[in-house]
Formats: sequence, structure tokens, C-alpha cells
Amino acid sequence: MNRIAFRMKLHNGRAAEYKARHDAIWPELQNLLKEAGIFEYSIFLDEETHNLFAYLKIGDPKKLDELPLREIMRRWWHFMSDIMDANPDHSPVIKPLIEVFYLP
Repeated sequence: MNRIAFRMKLHNGRAAEYKARHDAIWPELQNLLKEAGIFEYSIFLDEETHNLFAYLKIGDPKKLDELPLREIMRRWWHFMSDIMDANPDHSPVIKPLIEVFYLP
């Protein structure tokens, strides 16, 4: 099992919309993430900075490289790109985080 963490940036005033969209996450996107081997995925919001902290567990992290190739993933990114910092391809701007402590 591998733990992956990264940071993203939500646009100011869009927290409620971000949560609402994730509360109604598309079943086909959930299935894709599970098929990729993600078995835990959490996203936390720092309301002061609008930073999103994401944490997931996955068996093979190389499977994450396949997600951008899937149409459902690209549609989700496009759907979310109006409320968060995004790259030209609509994927979220992601800042990988380095684990410095773990207590199993």
C-alpha cells in the first residue's frame, strides 16, 4: 500500500460548490478510481488559504498515470476547472507533498 498526498487550490468562495460536486460524484468516476486501485481517498479544505489537501491510498502508484487517458477523468477535470486552479488541459494544478512522518 502506498500513501499519496498533494495540494490543490480552490477559488475563493467556492467551497460549498466544491463540496456539493463531490457529494454528487459521478458513479462512473468512482468506479474508475477504484479500478485504478485507489481504496481510500480524502480531500480536506483549509478555509483560510483555500488550499485543498488530498490523501489517497493505492496499491500501485503507476496506475495514477493512466487516469488522464480516460475520458471520464478529463470530463471531471473540465467540470471542476471553473472553481479551482487548473492547467490548460483542465487538470487541477497539483503540488505533490512529501511524507515526513507516519505513525502506523
